[in-house]
Amino acid sequence: MYQPGAGDFKYFVGISSLSQIATRHDRVCVLNILGGESSEVTPVGHAWSGGNVVFGTSPGRGGQVLATPAGDIPVYNSVREGLDAGHRFNCGVVYLPPAAARDGVAELIRVNPELKKVFIITEKIAVHDAREIRAMGQQHGIDIFGANCLGVADAWNEVRIGGALGGDNPSDTLKRGSIAILSNSGGFTTTIAQYLRMAGWGTTTLVSSGKDVYIHYAAPEFAFALANDARSKAAVLYCEPGGYYERDAEFTKPVVACVVGRWKAKLTRAVGHAGAMAGGEDDAAAKERWFMDKFGVDAIYTPENPVFSAKGAVVTNIAHIPAALTEVMRANATLPDFAPEGTMELKAWFGGNAGVELPAALDLPVVDAIEPYRMQIGQLARQIGALFPREGLKDASGASQMDPQTQVSSLHGVSVLEAARLPLEANVSLALLREAGGENDRKLVNVALCACLNLHGDPALAAAQAARDAGNAPNSVLGAALAIVGPRRTAGAGEIAALLIERFHAAGLRDALDDDFDLGALADDAALRRLVLADGPDPQAEAMLAGLDAREARSVFVRWLRGLGAPPTADAVLAAITTTLAWGPLLRKRVSRLTAERLPAWMRLIGTAIGASVDAARHGPDTFCEIPTASLLGEASITDVACRALLDRAPSAADLFAFQTLVGILLTNGPGTISAQGAKGAVSADGPEAPQRVQLNKALLGFLTHTGYAHGGNGFEGVQFLMAQFRDTSLIDPADPAHGIDVAALAVRCAEDYAQYKASAKAAGSADLRKIPGVNHPVFKDRPVNVDPREAFIRELMAARGESNVFHEFYRALVQALRDAGVSRTVYCVTLDAVIAALLLKLTWQPWRAGEIGEAALESAAFTVFLYARLLGCAAEIDDHLNRGRNMDTRSPASKCRFVS
Repeated sequence: MYQPGAGDFKYFVGISSLSQIATRHDRVCVLNILGGESSEVTPVGHAWSGGNVVFGTSPGRGGQVLATPAGDIPVYNSVREGLDAGHRFNCGVVYLPPAAARDGVAELIRVNPELKKVFIITEKIAVHDAREIRAMGQQHGIDIFGANCLGVADAWNEVRIGGALGGDNPSDTLKRGSIAILSNSGGFTTTIAQYLRMAGWGTTTLVSSGKDVYIHYAAPEFAFALANDARSKAAVLYCEPGGYYERDAEFTKPVVACVVGRWKAKLTRAVGHAGAMAGGEDDAAAKERWFMDKFGVDAIYTPENPVFSAKGAVVTNIAHIPAALTEVMRANATLPDFAPEGTMELKAWFGGNAGVELPAALDLPVVDAIEPYRMQIGQLARQIGALFPREGLKDASGASQMDPQTQVSSLHGVSVLEAARLPLEANVSLALLREAGGENDRKLVNVALCACLNLHGDPALAAAQAARDAGNAPNSVLGAALAIVGPRRTAGAGEIAALLIERFHAAGLRDALDDDFDLGALADDAALRRLVLADGPDPQAEAMLAGLDAREARSVFVRWLRGLGAPPTADAVLAAITTTLAWGPLLRKRVSRLTAERLPAWMRLIGTAIGASVDAARHGPDTFCEIPTASLLGEASITDVACRALLDRAPSAADLFAFQTLVGILLTNGPGTISAQGAKGAVSADGPEAPQRVQLNKALLGFLTHTGYAHGGNGFEGVQFLMAQFRDTSLIDPADPAHGIDVAALAVRCAEDYAQYKASAKAAGSADLRKIPGVNHPVFKDRPVNVDPREAFIRELMAARGESNVFHEFYRALVQALRDAGVSRTVYCVTLDAVIAALLLKLTWQPWRAGEIGEAALESAAFTVFLYARLLGCAAEIDDHLNRGRNMDTRSPASKCRFVS
């Protein structure tokens, strides 16, 4: 058994034993007792310690009290005032700001000859002040603890002085035992005590030494007092880099030293607690060596490699402290203080693997929580979907954002560049359910949307056609149709969806595609049957069910509908489809129940908008855009149909790629865009705090009224520019790599023409120069060769697919030609707007060249494809604002507005 003598100690220490650090006889004065930290922790320590704080100070607030469970603590303006009132104390606790700490200690010493101990909680005290504090303490026989600490505690005496050791319930952690603790970290002092208790080790005295540059009560002082404390059989030290205190300590009892912070050795300045810097000899690795030399060991203790001696062990993970201590104490013929009380291993109260099969070591078991948490977790488990906290969402969004460095926007965490890889139906899921979904989801979305495209005989089509015939822009045409699709037209499917969610969740459904889920408990639900069954066969419902069959789409909800023995309504089929889509995100709490219940309305609105973009002549009794209803619902993708609607022809694979790419990159440009502001403002005006009053179609009208030829139709500027460059060429197919056009010569001619124009304009004194659309960007500039990462992504995507676009090729040649012609100092970047223009013109070049469409139709097509895409992005903003926003939160305060005369 290891028991050498204590040896001589080179400093004066009034405290000769750890048992004297915090006793029931100590009386305390707290400086700045009403400060933020002290007012929180002092009442707890005071009550646990039997009322050891006699008074506190707070200049200018004398006469107040600090309420505690053990009675009120009086507050005085100064220490002298408290002493004059008859109070006596031997311990001072300092919560003053760094610049005032020295003077606070000096006041305690000067006016109170009975003072024996000072505990300084303040951090970042100047080294000069710290030295003066130490000198004052030595001169007057006063022990100083800290600074930057959480005070001290004693489990035997049930006393805490200063700080928050033991947390809000010290008795839960500080159980009487035989282990003393010295820690640079206040928080870890308590954590280590809890680890020890779980392993059967109680504590004696706990000292949070702090880790300012100057530590007053450090390892040497602690080791001296440890040697003289009969209660303490061993100690645990938690050490961070910086300082030589541990090297100078002479321990006479077993010690487990936890040394952390190897990563700080690479730093060139201190971080957090004083910390060691690169080049010093007091970093973590050095301290490990010091302790290994003291203990006579040659390695760090780990469960896999338990290296220790009777003198001690070195660990680098606090979780290894209990095991190391037990081994060391066993070598000293000493058993734990009491039976182990558990472990500090992570005990999950709830969890979900999101369908991922995890290895057994990672698949943590779920255990019952203690009350009241068990009850709350039970309520949470019964909650369907997410609940988002409400906040003001002016110029803010939980749906979209833009990276200011890359200028790449994202929707629900998916960048528009990644969205450009997805078909339209996947981006519908992304916008409304925060997930792009899988193959089955796309089948369901296609049936739901395609069922809403054909508006033959619908007032919405009549309104759209009237607006079109009156010469309105595409946004006004769509707005006229959507104004007809009000809440009453979508309420039925929403009501069914709400009841399906309620009943199937109660029945325990976890997987909406589970072919083996027992539907017996739902077969006789009279309320559900009344909602979903039609009086007779519903042709729309039958067509949708046939389409689902043809696609082999899976759904528990649709299977339930089929088993009712009577024909369902079209609203019921739509609700079954959308509830299937929403079920996974609901259970994963990705979306709210409100979102899932509004999903049928969104499908109808999006389908109506795409349908209304097509001339009424292309809506027939059983066809849409010349596609029979059976084919439309049973095999067509909404990507193909929307592209066909836009081009008025069957799209090629290259057309579909261009269309899909355009929709993806145009989905969103963040919540600050005019279109998003219009959508969010419409929700804000209806009042999202009463979400049932928010009209989704009106919110889309807010989006549509906030688009126009400058925002939405502006992509046509690039198209016009390209048309002007290629009008006189023999270009037939812009997607043909062998197009036969000398693109470099075309770019040089354009650059030279622009150089002449620029020179003439400057000579004439014109400051307002016409810019070339699609080149140069205020963010991506000033390099010798500039690149817009969004354009580079699309270019690489096209190359990987073997796609060619002569217009994009021209833009790449043009930015070099502009540099060569002296127009620019650097090679400008080709912007995303240029990519959009190149893709748009690629889609429409051949019919325009053949005279089948004019420039007005081209402009309308450019505007419409923007609307298709941004409709989804703004639907996401609307749903997000509906779930998170506050009433009228987008308005500008009057103080921010100004009058212009």
